[in-house]
Amino acid sequence: MSALLDIPLTVVRPAVAVALLGTGVVGGAFLDRWSRLSGLGLLGELRLVHVANSRHEVGHAAGLDPGGVRDELPAGRAPMLGEVGVGLPEGSVVVDATASDDVARWHPLWLEAGLRVVTANKAGVGGDLARYRAIDAHRAHYGDSATVGAGLPLLRSLRSLRAGGDRVHAIAGVLSGSLAWLLDAYDGSTPFSELVRQARRRGLTEPDPRQDLSGADVLRKLLILARAAGRDITTADVVVTPLAPAALATAPLAGLDAALSALDEPLRRALAAAAADGRRLRFVARLDADGGARVGLEALAPDDPLAGGGGCDNRVSVWSDRYADSPLVIQGPGAGAEVTAAALIDDILRVGGG
Repeated sequence: MSALLDIPLTVVRPAVAVALLGTGVVGGAFLDRWSRLSGLGLLGELRLVHVANSRHEVGHAAGLDPGGVRDELPAGRAPMLGEVGVGLPEGSVVVDATASDDVARWHPLWLEAGLRVVTANKAGVGGDLARYRAIDAHRAHYGDSATVGAGLPLLRSLRSLRAGGDRVHAIAGVLSGSLAWLLDAYDGSTPFSELVRQARRRGLTEPDPRQDLSGADVLRKLLILARAAGRDITTADVVVTPLAPAALATAPLAGLDAALSALDEPLRRALAAAAADGRRLRFVARLDADGGARVGLEALAPDDPLAGGGGCDNRVSVWSDRYADSPLVIQGPGAGAEVTAAALIDDILRVGGG
């Protein structure tokens, strides 16, 4: 028996295959970070075997070079979304770095097939309630920390509270990095429309900034947080007051730049009213203790936890049995391709066991 115990045992772990969908800003940052970490030997048995965007895809079972795969894509075949999981062994990880609802529809199907899914795409757990429930049935194999707060410990904290027997009563948050930057920078000396143009040039907003100004992005993030807190709400349960006036919302894309001036007078009035009361403008999402939910511009007292911070910071307050009088406050960078990519890889390491 002792002789057997002296024989060294080697445990051979199979490589975990990873497929990346999306090579835009976030997907590109993902590939760059993957290349750096792989070079340092920090990705364990993870192997990037498939990369696709909306036009092309390439794959190789032996692995792809993350540093050069974008140069290979133009010669790749047209993407076949439904075949992404075909040929991937059970336990492989599909990474969704897109914003596509079409891709998000596949999340529960991939999970049902035995794959893991890691995503920055809010259309999965922040979309249709039936889709969310189908995904949540495979919670241990789904990584979604990059969908809200670019990897801040928001979802993990909410789920940990509930797992420990706590009940979440209310949530309030500044959830849009782009709107946080705009309102933090807005002091009346520069027209709000010009700040939007600056944010657009810096890549802080979507190419069509009305996607940020409409509140739709914040709405989805609130749904994700609420569902993590145990409230299975839908878009119909949330009152959204857009920052963009109707004249801007209906303007043709070709005339968008000129139409942004429709923001100036409403924001000037809002700023003046807030300043008269010593308050600060913030775009806030709220899940109330009575079940109500809303998204819109608010004038906050300067000592409100959501009024502080700066730049693109997200700030979230959580009230629960444990945090009844003074909320749990989580703050940090809520936007940026690099932090989002880092959150994706962290989730891969968690759900993929790399």
